[in-house]
Amino acid sequence: MHQRRHQQPSIRFISRWTQDKKGKIIAMTTNFAHSEFTQLASEQQIEKTVQALQAHGIRVVVCETGEEARMCVLDLIPDGAAVYDSPSRTLEVIGVSEQIEHATHFQSVRAQASTLDHVTQRNEIRKRVTAPDVLVGSVQAVTEQGEVLIASASGGQLSAAACGASLVIWVVGTHKLVGTLSDGLRRIRDYCLPLESERAQHVYGQPSAINKLLTINAEHEPGRITMVLVKQQLGF
Repeated sequence: MHQRRHQQPSIRFISRWTQDKKGKIIAMTTNFAHSEFTQLASEQQIEKTVQALQAHGIRVVVCETGEEARMCVLDLIPDGAAVYDSPSRTLEVIGVSEQIEHATHFQSVRAQASTLDHVTQRNEIRKRVTAPDVLVGSVQAVTEQGEVLIASASGGQLSAAACGASLVIWVVGTHKLVGTLSDGLRRIRDYCLPLESERAQHVYGQPSAINKLLTINAEHEPGRITMVLVKQQLGF
């Protein structure tokens, strides 16, 4: 088991910023005792995880910085594609969400959906979100055995990740690499959920929940999934 998981957790106060629906910037301070889930993975753990992912049909690109990752993601998106960027703090931090929203050489599904009526055209929105040409997002945990875990309250992005999208691009900070599936589930439950619940409470007026959980063990379609690993702490 990797050394990182044996360390005694320490209480840390991390200030996180998010934006509510009215555009007001809100500071969120979370008290948590899970330093093991915020530390970047070692080179040895990265190499082991990359080998497992590639053996399971998932292409991996390793980047040193968020800026390098941003350019990589944009280069991977084909011209004219319909692109859905699932809600992701990681994509916000590196500027991918904003560039997709204002892109000119491909189409933003999120921008298109914003012009539709969320009551009378709900099914049309669902179709566009669940089967875009390209899904860009992040995940909550990746194990050393190459298992990828994605948790969601609504499940909106899970269909596209599992099979709906023709191309999937995930941007993942290496602090999300864990030893085992059990470690990944614990990371989601004990670390990610409290932070996401706090963000959701400010933005949507209600906490989040692990209502749906997707585990991808392998991808059978060559080239469909690319994971961009970044040696920076991005998102949670």
